[in-house]
Amino acid sequence: MTKTLFARGKSVKLVAEELGGTDYISLNWYALGSGGQLKPCEMPEKKVRAFVAALVVDRVREE
Repeated sequence: MTKTLFARGKSVKLVAEELGGTDYISLNWYALGSGGQLKPCEMPEKKVRAFVAALVVDRVREE
């Protein structure tokens, strides 16, 4: 999984690939004055929300 921040964290791109498989998740999230906005990349929003809700990060690598 790769998380990239833009605009001082007001925009986030998240891309994750299934280990040992071919599935992936790709999304953009924007912090707007009216609230956060999720934009899945060419996949159902339901799939993206389920992934994010179940996400457990056990290791963070700083580059």
